Parts: sequence; C-alpha cells; structure tokens
Amino acid sequence: MNKSTLQAVAQPAPEADPLHELIRQGARQLISEAVEVELQALLAEYADHQTEDGRRAVVRNGYLPARTVQTGIGDVEVQVPKVRDRSGSGIKFNSNLLPPYLKRAKSLDELIPWLYLRGVSTGDFQDALSALVGEQAKGLSANTVSRLKASWLEEHQDWQRRDLSQKNYVYWWVDGIYSNVRLDNRLCLLVIIGVTEHGRKELVAVEDGHRESEASWLEVLRGLQQRTLSQAPRLAVGDGALGFWKALSKVFPETAHQRCWVHKTANVLDKLPSSMQPKVKAALHDIYLAETRQTAYLAFDNCLERFQAKYPKAMQCLEKDREELLAFYDFPAEHWVHLRTTNPIESTFATVRLRTKKSRGCGSRDTTLAMVFKLMQSAEKRWKRIKGFKLLELVVNNVEFRDGEVVKDQSDRNAA
Repeated sequence: MNKSTLQAVAQPAPEADPLHELIRQGARQLISEAVEVELQALLAEYADHQTEDGRRAVVRNGYLPARTVQTGIGDVEVQVPKVRDRSGSGIKFNSNLLPPYLKRAKSLDELIPWLYLRGVSTGDFQDALSALVGEQAKGLSANTVSRLKASWLEEHQDWQRRDLSQKNYVYWWVDGIYSNVRLDNRLCLLVIIGVTEHGRKELVAVEDGHRESEASWLEVLRGLQQRTLSQAPRLAVGDGALGFWKALSKVFPETAHQRCWVHKTANVLDKLPSSMQPKVKAALHDIYLAETRQTAYLAFDNCLERFQAKYPKAMQCLEKDREELLAFYDFPAEHWVHLRTTNPIESTFATVRLRTKKSRGCGSRDTTLAMVFKLMQSAEKRWKRIKGFKLLELVVNNVEFRDGEVVKDQSDRNAA
C-alpha cells in the first residue's frame, strides 16, 4: 500500500452538514416556485390564443431534463418546465432565471476572477473553491479558469467597441499603471475613469500602451472619439508626467487640466532629504487645503520662499504646475475632495499590484489586460456617486464657479 493510499485511508470522511443540505433544499424549492411564476406569466399572455378547433394554443408540456447549477451553497438541481405550441407559431418558454446554458450562478462567476486577482493560481482553484462551496466545485479546474481568461479578453475587446454616443463625462481621472509581465516587457496600462452627469463613476478606457507616451494616449482618445464620444470632459485629473496632456489638448482642447496632488507631493518629497520632508509636506497641505484660490496662492508663495534657496529642484518641480494644481477651485467645493487626486484609480489598482506581487508578475500582456479589465468591472459595481452630484448639472451647463461657489452675476465675473 503506497503513501497516498495510506493517507486516503487515514483521512476521515467529511461529516454531512444537515444545515447546508436544508439550505440547498430550500433553494431548490424557491427556484422552482420562481420559474413557475415565469411560466404562468407566459401562459397568461397567450391564454386567448386558440387552435382552429377551439383548444388553447399554448399549454404545459412536462419538463426539460434535470440539471445542476453551481451556486455558493453547492450544486442545486433544477428542472425547467416546457410548453407546447399547438398553433405551430414557435412559442417557447425560456426562463430568465435559468437560461438554457446556465452552469453556475453569477456570484460564482464573480468569485473566480476575485480569487484569481488575489493571487490564487489556476492550479489551486479546485481546492480553493471546494473549501468555499464544498465538493460540488467540480468543473472548476485550471482549464476552466484558462477558458474564462480567454473569454475575459473577448469581453474586453467587445467593450472597447461599445457605443459612447449617449455618454457625457464631466470629470476624468487618468493614469498609467505599470505591471511586470513574465513573458514580455513591462506593460503600461492606460486607464480612464469618468463621472457621468448623474454622478456615477464609470470605467471609460483600459488600454495596453507603450509607456505613457503622447502617441499611446492619442490612440486611446481618438478611439473614444471614433465611438462617437463627442462631449469633452470639463476637467481631467492626472499625473503631470503623462503624455496624456499633450494628447488631450489635441483631441479635447476645451478640457481643463488638474494635476494630482498625491503624485505631485511624492515627486517633490523625492527631491528632499528625509529630515525636511515632514515640513514641506505640511506646507503643501496648506496650499491645496486652502479655502480660496487667493489663499492657496499665498501658501504657494510662502512655500517657495521658505525652501527655494536650499532645495531649488524640489521647488521647481512644484512651481512649474502652479495653475494646473489649482484648477479645482473653478469647480464646486463639494467636488474638491474628488478632484485633487487620482485616488479612484489608485485604490482600485492596489489589488492589481497585490496580485502581481504574489504571482511574481503576470504571464502575458493579454492575461494582464484581461485580469485588470475584470477587476475594474467588478470594482465598478461598488463605486459610489461623488459628493454633491446634483451640482454636476451646473457644471455641464457651463455655470461659472469661483472658489467653489457659483458666480451669481456678471459684476462678480468681472471682479474675478
């Protein structure tokens, strides 16, 4: 008797879980009742349809063969009823709850990319899912996950071709995210997240770029234009080092530029000795947390005066983007917390960085692109509206703001 056989003999059989089985039985009953409601709705819709001899044209006709659907509580057996169309019109019953080819619940389909993105390798999926949903996790092998990754890439390609004619993005957050790829060079993902006029955050673009060059960003922005995105965003927020800004000026020249304060702070502090970083960081806080643009200018000048002589490179890095760092003052004060940084992108991509760190990089550029797309699609469902979203209507209608407040009359505009 070999070692594996001995281990199998020594391993006690898993105890049955009566609560788990009770829940599955309840699920079967609820699903059956819900599908029955769908069927009755169809029969009621065609109740007046009759054959030539006066009989009802659409009637029940037994059930389709029983099948199982993988769910978070294990496999649940389901059986969908059929109807017979005596009139020959081709009327069939298709359940919205249990489509013909449904193999697993949507929650499980979302769990698979979630596990993958958090570092579970394709070879370990069977064990990971068995621990979560029991021994019913059959069919979720490494090959299944590989097929899913291929389908994610197809989904992304279809998503890239979607129509944008009805979209109106008020703000954009933009960044270039680098990721190590084992089978290729380092990958740069060009990402745009937008806010609609209703305050909803949406993923606008996820593209494979060649660094953060102007040419790569031009390709992304012109691709959006080709899909009939005609309305330019009112403001774009991003890192000052991006080739994005030159590309934006060519494609959407009317869009205002806002530099990300998190990136700028990091760039400035990187040029300072560690002993001076807390003082300069506090001075930078005084600038972007000022109540008005004038106060921010004073804090800006004070920072330059204090540190220019000893740290000219750091202060030059700060000064060159003075106006772009303070563009948010021309928008509602309620939106400032969202407009000073690219945090919506950074917080989402923390998960990507965690995944690539665990797996020591992704296998290929396509795999990385598919993985990031699915991650952001999943994250998008949990994104909340921005604060003061009702004020976006004023921004869309080109109402002028000064220091976060509406400019009420022409005399105020002239005074500005």
